[in-house]
Amino acid sequence: MNKLRDLMVRVARLERTAALINLKGVDLSGRDLKGKNFSNTDLTGAYLRGAVLIGANLSGAYLEGATLTTAILSEANLSRANFTDADLISGILKTADLTNADLTNANLLDADLEGANLTGAVLAGAKLYYAVLTSANLSGANLAYADLRIADLTNANLLDADLRGADLSSADLSGANLSGVKLTNADLSGAKYNDQTILPSKISRALLKSMTKTP
Repeated sequence: MNKLRDLMVRVARLERTAALINLKGVDLSGRDLKGKNFSNTDLTGAYLRGAVLIGANLSGAYLEGATLTTAILSEANLSRANFTDADLISGILKTADLTNADLTNANLLDADLEGANLTGAVLAGAKLYYAVLTSANLSGANLAYADLRIADLTNANLLDADLRGADLSSADLSGANLSGVKLTNADLSGAKYNDQTILPSKISRALLKSMTKTP
């Protein structure tokens, strides 16, 4: 506990200098970090497995290659954060702010992003297999070549998102907004949609035929 307290004092002191705070490789696994401020902190390669970061501020933080498996980041400010190659397997990011965040090649297998704001986020090549993205805002997001198999995108907003080369096979798109989405070379085989789903105006007949309409 004293180690964590000393660490947060150090972070607070460096915040006043507007310097990039270096916590590369730090191990904060399982720590209770609710509401803590890690904005503009370098957490490259850090271990945050199972950490509780509800409502924490990680805006502009660097978390490349960080381990955040089962971490709880609900309602956290993750805007402009860099999660390139980060491990977020089974992470909980409900209603988190991920606007303009970089999640290139991040592993979000089975992660819960219900209601998260991913406007303008980069998720190119990200693994979102079995992820929950219900009511998430992915407008303008880059999901090129992302793995979205069996992902739950019910009522998600994908307006103008880039899904070129993405795998959405067996994903649930019921009630989702796919207006303006780029789908070149995307796989939507078995993807579910319904009458409330807003499909792109230029979706190919073959692509639509590969999908499954539900009541």
